[in-house]
Amino acid sequence: MWRLRIADDGGGDPWLRTKNAHAGRQVWEFDAAADPDPAVDAARQGFAARRHRLKHSADLLMRNQFTKANPLESDLPAVKLEEHEDVTDEAVSTTLKRAIKRLSVLQAHDGHWPGDYGGPMFLMPGLIITLYVCGALNVVLSSKHQMEIRRYLYNHQNEDGGWGLHIEGPSTMFGSALTYVSLRLLGEGTDSGDGAMEKGRNWILDHGGATFIPSWGKFWLSVLGVFDWSGNNPVPPEAWLLPYCPPFHPGRLWCHCRMVYLPMCYIYGKRFVGKITPLVMDLRKELHKEPYNEINWDKARNKCAKEDLYYPHPLFQDILWATLHKFVEPIMLRWPGSILREKALATAMQHIHYEDENTQYICIGPVNKVMNMLACWIEEPNSEAFKLHIPRIYDYLWVAEDGMKMQGYNGSQLWDTAFTVQAIAATNLIEEFGPTLKLAFDYIKNSQVLDDCPGDLNDWYRHISKGAWPYSTADHGWPITDCTAEGLKASLLLAKISPHVVGEPLEANRLFDAVNCLMSYMVCTFFGEYAGELHIFVFSRVAEQVTGPIITRVKARRTQDYQNDNGGFASYELTRSYTWLEIINPAETFGDIVIDYPYVECTSAAIQALTSFRKLYPGHRRKEVDNCISKAANFIETIQKTDGSWYGSWAVCFTYGTWFGVKGLIAAGRTFKNSSAIRKACDFLLSKELPSGGWGESYLSSQDQVYTNLEGKRAHAVNTGWAMLALIDAGQAARDPAPLHRAAKVLINLQSDDGEFPQQEIIGVFNKNCMISNSQYRNIFPIWALGEYRCRVLAAGN
Repeated sequence: MWRLRIADDGGGDPWLRTKNAHAGRQVWEFDAAADPDPAVDAARQGFAARRHRLKHSADLLMRNQFTKANPLESDLPAVKLEEHEDVTDEAVSTTLKRAIKRLSVLQAHDGHWPGDYGGPMFLMPGLIITLYVCGALNVVLSSKHQMEIRRYLYNHQNEDGGWGLHIEGPSTMFGSALTYVSLRLLGEGTDSGDGAMEKGRNWILDHGGATFIPSWGKFWLSVLGVFDWSGNNPVPPEAWLLPYCPPFHPGRLWCHCRMVYLPMCYIYGKRFVGKITPLVMDLRKELHKEPYNEINWDKARNKCAKEDLYYPHPLFQDILWATLHKFVEPIMLRWPGSILREKALATAMQHIHYEDENTQYICIGPVNKVMNMLACWIEEPNSEAFKLHIPRIYDYLWVAEDGMKMQGYNGSQLWDTAFTVQAIAATNLIEEFGPTLKLAFDYIKNSQVLDDCPGDLNDWYRHISKGAWPYSTADHGWPITDCTAEGLKASLLLAKISPHVVGEPLEANRLFDAVNCLMSYMVCTFFGEYAGELHIFVFSRVAEQVTGPIITRVKARRTQDYQNDNGGFASYELTRSYTWLEIINPAETFGDIVIDYPYVECTSAAIQALTSFRKLYPGHRRKEVDNCISKAANFIETIQKTDGSWYGSWAVCFTYGTWFGVKGLIAAGRTFKNSSAIRKACDFLLSKELPSGGWGESYLSSQDQVYTNLEGKRAHAVNTGWAMLALIDAGQAARDPAPLHRAAKVLINLQSDDGEFPQQEIIGVFNKNCMISNSQYRNIFPIWALGEYRCRVLAAGN
């Protein structure tokens, strides 16, 4: 029986490091001594039966475990309103109390809310291939792990036999070929799965075979030995030896892009291939339409199945890769070019180790996690670094009724906890749920990043992190703008409540650190900014010794020539290069990955946090805070779409972005009366309300960048919550509360018998084209919206 363990130290595993007693760590372990649970079996069977209709799991294993550990006794009846019935304060209050009581049951003992953060289908194959080539597959993943992984992969096979980029997406070569390979490496035969494997292989071959897999897939198949490295476009590690001044220097890239292509360039530079086993030889036959030795690998470099092609390569890119492939790579593979190659590989490895050590071997995300681990094994199979990587694999694995998946992060612990605090506070039921808030506050305080990364941050292309909050855990540690803002907002909100209810507030100096970190994201230069000082690196360290005057002149010009003063906040770091650099985006399946763009969500969250801070600490850096808020609000106005919406980059989609857009402008002092942007946003949201009440957006809104209703024009509890929150903030209740009454009734009627709101379609997204689960949103935003509705709409009406 599977059990979720929280803040787990791995039984005292000496290879497991932590900064804060593993707060937020969530790991699934199989308890062989426990009796099987019939409820778990029923949940698995139920998911399998409806898997083509409802593709998202409801986290029933975790819910079953927490319900047994924290039995809830409630005499509050479920509320269902008929079409002719009005929404009353009693109905809303009962709905909220039932929901928050259930939420309290699902809270972990360290204060956060665990949950599924899976969705992408291309993550698990990288782990499986890495463990296979390292000879560690059966050591790291027990038979029970492997059984659950197989269950997950089979459960998310599409009816046409293929697998998608994510669990709700149509079949792609990326998802299909890598998933088929994973199942074969996990012991499945060519005819296993009641014909599922044969269907999968047929889909691959019917769509051209594995030579049509996108570039990331080509990389993984090359590592395994079922694709030749000459069929890959180059990933030259020598880029890490360049001076910082070119706009395409790796240090200028968005950190997720940078941290993936860092170990990728090392592995590519080594041309590493795992042991060619009989199974690998079989896969060479199964994946390709032509005999392996007859494939034209040069032509394969730029092949990509039309089902995968979200970002087609422009001609410039094809010319660039061809030049590197035909002229540069042959030089780097032979002496004396090989000397430079070895130096570049050593430099890349230094950066890999720095990333590993500063994230406690969790790494920024699952893709670079397994690539970094593989790079460490290639460098030295018995290295301490490789051993330190192993226990952190489990931080990414999550079990639900659909099986075991690899998450898109090591969780969303801080993010969800900060939102949940604000949602509960909005209900004005604070004292009744004080213990829940106190636990949550403990987690928020334990998750703040207390120090910058060691060494000269300029050398490692890192932004300051002291005072920030991460998306997940302090051990992960990467600072993020909107996570810092939401952590700060929640801390300031709880500081207003009696410490007898929620515990002692965060110390003022830690709040000041958070504000300092947050405001450091405002000023942006394209030529380097990391630790509060602006530096421009025009030449390599050797050249610097003889070009001091030139550097001095460039430094003097930095503010007038290179400052990006648009007021927007990017995600992890400053925007370090230009939007036109997207022309070299080599990942055919994702959009906007090359640089860290400013986002409405990050900018709005920063405004909200700084205005809240300004109220409690009006004298602290007031001029800078005011200036930051003003510029950020102007930025939000400039990026509003002509229809009044904002595109949401981190969730589905226009309802999410518009909520942030409105919320940020309201916090900055705009109102419906004095802001045309807010009026246009309200018109947009009202135009999208469904006839039955509520809002429901399909993930196609994110992918196609056009508002798209869910099939059947059904309401989604989370989209409805976002739209309600935006309209309430914009004063809709004073003008016409009817749309809010309809939406509130939808949410009330969606509540389940256990007090939760249903798990509906996938709601998270990244890089426009890949969806991800934010499974806690199903409860957070209906509670938040109904809380605001109760206190600001019904109370105002009364």
